[in-house]
Amino acid sequence: MIDAGKAYNTANKQFVNGIRELAQQSTKDEVIESSLTKFAESLQEMINYHTILFDQAQRSIKTQLQTFVKEDLRKFKEAKKQFDKVSEEKEAALTKNAQAPRNKQHEVEEATNILTATRKCFRHIVLDYVLQINVLQSKRRSEILKSMLSFMYAHLTFFHQGYDLFSELQPLMKQLGGQLDQLVVDAAKEKRDMEQKHSTIQQKDFSNDDTKLEYNVDADNGIAMEGYLFKRASNAFKTWNRRWFSIQNNQLVYQKKFKDNPTVVVEDLRLCTVKHCEDIERRFCFEVVSPTKSCMMQADSEKLRQAWIKAVQNSIATAFREKGDDAEKLDRKSSTSTGSLDSGGEPKERSLKGESALQRVLAIPGNTCCCDCGQPDPRWASINLGITLCIQCSGIHRSLGVHFSKVRSLTLDTWEPELLKLMCELGNGVINQIYEARREELGSRKPQPGDPRHEIEAYIKAKYVDRRFVRRPSDEELRTKVVSLSKQEKRLSSSSEHLPPRPPPPTPKLRPGSNVSGQSVRSADSGIQNSADGSREMLATTPSTNSLGDAEAAEPPPMPMPATLPPPSPCKETVFYEPKEYSPGLQLYWASCARSLPDMAEALAHGAEVNWVNTDDDKRTPLIMAVQGGSLVTCEFLLQNAANVNQQDAQGRGPLHHATILGHTGQVCLFLKRGANQNAADIEEKTPLSMAVEAANADIVTLLRLAKMNEEMREAEGPYSQSGQYPTNSPTEMQYRKCMQEFISLQLDET
Repeated sequence: MIDAGKAYNTANKQFVNGIRELAQQSTKDEVIESSLTKFAESLQEMINYHTILFDQAQRSIKTQLQTFVKEDLRKFKEAKKQFDKVSEEKEAALTKNAQAPRNKQHEVEEATNILTATRKCFRHIVLDYVLQINVLQSKRRSEILKSMLSFMYAHLTFFHQGYDLFSELQPLMKQLGGQLDQLVVDAAKEKRDMEQKHSTIQQKDFSNDDTKLEYNVDADNGIAMEGYLFKRASNAFKTWNRRWFSIQNNQLVYQKKFKDNPTVVVEDLRLCTVKHCEDIERRFCFEVVSPTKSCMMQADSEKLRQAWIKAVQNSIATAFREKGDDAEKLDRKSSTSTGSLDSGGEPKERSLKGESALQRVLAIPGNTCCCDCGQPDPRWASINLGITLCIQCSGIHRSLGVHFSKVRSLTLDTWEPELLKLMCELGNGVINQIYEARREELGSRKPQPGDPRHEIEAYIKAKYVDRRFVRRPSDEELRTKVVSLSKQEKRLSSSSEHLPPRPPPPTPKLRPGSNVSGQSVRSADSGIQNSADGSREMLATTPSTNSLGDAEAAEPPPMPMPATLPPPSPCKETVFYEPKEYSPGLQLYWASCARSLPDMAEALAHGAEVNWVNTDDDKRTPLIMAVQGGSLVTCEFLLQNAANVNQQDAQGRGPLHHATILGHTGQVCLFLKRGANQNAADIEEKTPLSMAVEAANADIVTLLRLAKMNEEMREAEGPYSQSGQYPTNSPTEMQYRKCMQEFISLQLDET
């Protein structure tokens, strides 16, 4: 029975695993996925109860009865052997005594003595034998009843547990029963509709009906046209193969299978031409010729051939127009001013989406498998931790809350360059060295793909919420780490001082006559130039309200600016000193200045407060120190981990003040994107805008005034601003965001 039960449990486990796989393949249907997952968990619990039942049977019946048979029965058998032996000896003594002759006195005495001794021994053996029989009978009764009673109690527990389990499952089963009735009705209706369509389509004549293909340059997926074509191979046999062709991003590509990476036939459609081919045996052929090669293709009909030829010709014309715009923007970028603020041409797209972000993130060592369960080929990421995740672990991370983990898709979401840079600076290997440092020491098993969800969820909570596996540093280790980071920051500062001065960043253009909150932005030499190109105007309208104050309402005199902007006035010099005590907050403080994201992540794992204030150093925060270090990615990491973008130091200066003083344009854009208050004044009543004006930094002046104007235009929208639903797709908002992203990308490129 036990062996058969174990075999049943093994087969049942395989069945439950099949249910789990079916649930994973039904992710698009939430009802099926959640129901099958719940059923699989319940059946797994029943398997566990069955295993406990068979263990009880092993202990209560098999083990106890085997002990009874091997020990107690063995003693009884030995006593019986002695009894049988002495019985035979007694019979022999009786026989010898009866055969003794009367006239031989010595033989009579000898037989009598032997019989007496034998009878005496027989009595003792019989007494022992009867004792063993009585003991065995008594123990037999108790042992059998005891083992059977224990076994029956095990059954009682088993059925109670099963009853409780399915009592909890019963409401879900009733709910699904109601839904199932509706699903059956819907399925029958859908089947009837499909049968009607099927019969209608069968009656239709397809003899002259070609698949309609239309060229759409504004397609949502970027594919202007796609379809099957025969392609002649370039080998000696000139074989023809059917491939899926598409025109996308002004390139002609094809795929053997949908999952394969596209093979590029023509890199640049501007350099190719397309023509009919009537001199070969096959029909409906056309050829795309480029300077390096030619590609012969065959459509299924003359109508399709004409459609493809027209699509390629339209793509060539489109490529010329778009490349012309790109060349014009490239010329503007190489000059003293940038076209990032111009709205006429397409701005340089710096955000990455889909396979580009996926490939770059998965190229980091350790990122090809899920950080928490090891599932290969992850498609999700936690942006504040810098790790990649499978779909199941990403759902668990979402349930933790954004204060622990912020989850994004590597294929479905758009990735800003600063976020992508952050992911590449960290990775699964770095984070696991921090959050799993003591896992093996504590003997905790890391989940594997296919493990029950509740086990993976418990492990993730222990790892990130309880931080159970993080190795706490000693005071000496923490002191060594902080001192090392401070020295690293000094080396970075000293090395940057010996670098040749960088040229000033290109300055945005504004349309002539456009004003920023009622004030024209002017500069003398390399300042803000008014562009006469109406097709690239930054803003078509400006609000009539003026909220910049009287100091800026009047038309200022032209601001003299040298051809090369002078270096901005430095912030307070960063000096390391022996603190009163070493803490994870201090480690985060110096790691932010030293631009070391792994050390920052380690400090946060050790419990550092992201808005920790250094009372011995003008109450500066890690975010302000990240500004001092000059790393935009370091600022992004702190902001993703809930750093306060408006927290001020003892001088009343926030991160936006410090970025403005140091002339870090990309950081200014980042803080404005994250909601920094540009109207905040320090103890000297200086705002970031007034500081930028004093430093003659035309880029930051322009950005701050654009931010101010954008706020005013939001207020001018009226109901939108009151309800908090300002339309983010308005032309002003979109152009403002593109402007910000362009400056962030420029600083990342320079870094």
